[in-house]
Amino acid sequence: MKYLKGKRMRLGLCLGLIATFIIGMASWAQTTMVADAPTAGDTAASVAAAADTDADTDASGQPAGEHLSLREGARKVVSTTGLAAFMSGQWRAAVMLVVGLVLLYLGVARDFEPLLLVPIGFGCLLVNAPFAGMGEDNGLLGLIYNAGIENDLLPLLIFMGIGAMSDFSPLLGSPRVVLLGAAAQFGVFGTLLGVILLNQLPGFDFTLKEASAIAIIGAADGPTSIVVGRRFAPNMMGSIAVAAYSYMALVPLIQPPIMRLLTTRQERLIRMRQERPVSRLELILFPLLILLVCIVFLPAAVPLMGSLALGNFIRECGAVNRLSNAMQNEIMNIATIMLGLGVGMQLEASQFLQPATLGIILIGLLAFSLGTAGGVIFAKIMNLFSPNNPINPLIGSAGVSAFPMAARVSTRVAMEYDPQNVLLMHAMGANVAGQIGSIVAGGVILALFS
Repeated sequence: MKYLKGKRMRLGLCLGLIATFIIGMASWAQTTMVADAPTAGDTAASVAAAADTDADTDASGQPAGEHLSLREGARKVVSTTGLAAFMSGQWRAAVMLVVGLVLLYLGVARDFEPLLLVPIGFGCLLVNAPFAGMGEDNGLLGLIYNAGIENDLLPLLIFMGIGAMSDFSPLLGSPRVVLLGAAAQFGVFGTLLGVILLNQLPGFDFTLKEASAIAIIGAADGPTSIVVGRRFAPNMMGSIAVAAYSYMALVPLIQPPIMRLLTTRQERLIRMRQERPVSRLELILFPLLILLVCIVFLPAAVPLMGSLALGNFIRECGAVNRLSNAMQNEIMNIATIMLGLGVGMQLEASQFLQPATLGIILIGLLAFSLGTAGGVIFAKIMNLFSPNNPINPLIGSAGVSAFPMAARVSTRVAMEYDPQNVLLMHAMGANVAGQIGSIVAGGVILALFS
């Protein structure tokens, strides 16, 4: 017993005994259920008669429901435990519980966008709990999904919040960075061609609409991915949404190697000029302008663009600060929690653990990488035509729509080579341009294939 003096050893022993007891009870319940099952020799009539008898009376002759033996009660309790479900064929749910815990670990311990990964991880745990019914129509997650995601309500509320938190002055002060937001959408349309080519391989058979829904991951825009995925690939929406939000959270890991690979040290040291001052009138008129342009030329994107413009207009007009604060805080926080839980609901084992899921995740990584590379390369091309006022190519990676993480990463990588070279405002200009660009890309796809 001298080996059991440590608290950890005693705790481990207790947990081991409890686990052994539960496993034994689950095995006994399974054995009992098998023994009670009708055999091949039983006739249909005898089985029906026995069922009628069991329905009216129990083993002691008492009316059903008024008497329950200790053995029968224990069997029923054990047979409805999660462990019994995992041992009786629902092992995929156990795998998804591990996935949910990994998402929570990344969000909490590694600080990878906890606002996204924590509710998604919890949604994954809840929907894969056996017998809980959390993902059913009347369950908590089912209600959230049907009331908030099925009708695009939560993604649009998220865009209102993003609009209320966005400052377009870096974009208006240096309008040329809008080209970086457009160039970063190369990942969307380049990946669309890649998915079509992937269909030539055995085991992959994506339709054109499904390919479009997968390709939008390249925009690194979670709400847009949900809106497009729900319309064109509802059976894959869980994988698409998780891939989009996961890559948004993993921006600090994915983007820096691509940025360093495509730039020289001299390019990373480029210091950009200060943008021109932007008037308040410009800031007020800009959301109205982009909304009117969208209404005239791309109505399919009006729900997304309109929500973004509404939030930004309320921020900039200054007449309704209470609404602006609510959009930035209470509404945004509630919508984020609800959307995360709704996305996590799509991680139900039978839907997520499919061969196509791995393809979606890999294609999503390709799309995001192409978007990052497209922005960096296009910044280098722009410098060929503007040698006297060059752009630091590192801000090209912020052209993806991962707001505001991509802008922070661009700034951090630049400061690794020159601590005095703060590119945050320039990168934010490219980042909000990418936000608009992702909406346009989603609208184009909706218009093409609706």
